[in-house]
Amino acid sequence: MIELLAGKAGVLKGELQYDTCFGGSKVEDMSRILIQHGYSYSGKDYVTSGITGEPLQAYIFFGPIYYQKLKHMVMDKMHARSRGPRATLTRQPTEGRSREGGLRVGEMERDCLIGHGTASLLIERLLYSSDVYDMQVCQECGLIGGWQGYCPYCKHRSGVASVKVPYACKLLFQEMMAMNVVPRV
Repeated sequence: MIELLAGKAGVLKGELQYDTCFGGSKVEDMSRILIQHGYSYSGKDYVTSGITGEPLQAYIFFGPIYYQKLKHMVMDKMHARSRGPRATLTRQPTEGRSREGGLRVGEMERDCLIGHGTASLLIERLLYSSDVYDMQVCQECGLIGGWQGYCPYCKHRSGVASVKVPYACKLLFQEMMAMNVVPRV
């Protein structure tokens, strides 16, 4: 309110007005400037209707004020994706709007879905919409890496099952096996 009053007084007098509540120009001084230039002491004025051209029935308080416009617009932020590019290493959707990336289901969203008991939605969002992979697992030894019904570790010709896991999970298992930590499924 003081800023509007000081802005109006500063425009009329042509001088800077210090318009904070911590000191500087007093409201009485600014009101005196407004009265000297033919305006109401409180900064309120009669205005005419832009539609009818008649004066409005109330005083309206207005004045110039400094503000900055936010440049964030909805059209600049809007993003959706059905299909698009995937990262080579993890086979997951790329990140970011500029790279046509996917919308991420984070930890908090995941925890909320778990809390509401939506198992099918969780599987769809975290597995099928992301990086589903058919991993071959030996039913005898539990190690991954079987190929066409053959397990290279226990040398069995049968008993290799296909399990759907995220590709990132398969990648983690392979990296652990490279460090001689053997995960069994």
